[in-house]
Amino acid sequence: MLHTREAQPADFSSIQQIAHTTWPVTFGHILSPDQIAYMLNMMYSTEALTGQVNNKQHRFIIASENDTDLGYISYELNYKQQPKTKVHKIYILPAAQGKGVGKVLMQQVAAIATNAGNTGLLLNVNRDNNAVQFYEKTGFEIIGKEDIDIGSGYLMEDYIMHKPL
Repeated sequence: MLHTREAQPADFSSIQQIAHTTWPVTFGHILSPDQIAYMLNMMYSTEALTGQVNNKQHRFIIASENDTDLGYISYELNYKQQPKTKVHKIYILPAAQGKGVGKVLMQQVAAIATNAGNTGLLLNVNRDNNAVQFYEKTGFEIIGKEDIDIGSGYLMEDYIMHKPL
């Protein structure tokens, strides 16, 4: 049975393990190995995760089954002082994809957002990421494009997606 929990700093190693397992599979056809390594360090070092939680008000929820962590989602309520919740990250281990884990995590964040008075979910996704179809199936629409310079000559070339609540 699938269980979820709010992540604590002690869970950072599990989040890092899931990211390091998932990213090469998710982005291997899109990004160079050097860019994947750069972004994993930028977003998932213990220092980066601590800053996201302590300074940016990101919250993480981990999904697990039989004491095995399968994936996580991170979100931020009232993104940019607006009644929207930003989904910053959602990654599910490749072996657990297609089994409803991502859907459960997204539904949980939608419920938290609604309870907080937020009226929609926002997210960015790489324009070549297969997850675009997952998001569309769960009610998200593409509302724009954004290219973000993340340093070292790398760009994040994203769609901006929105789902009303």
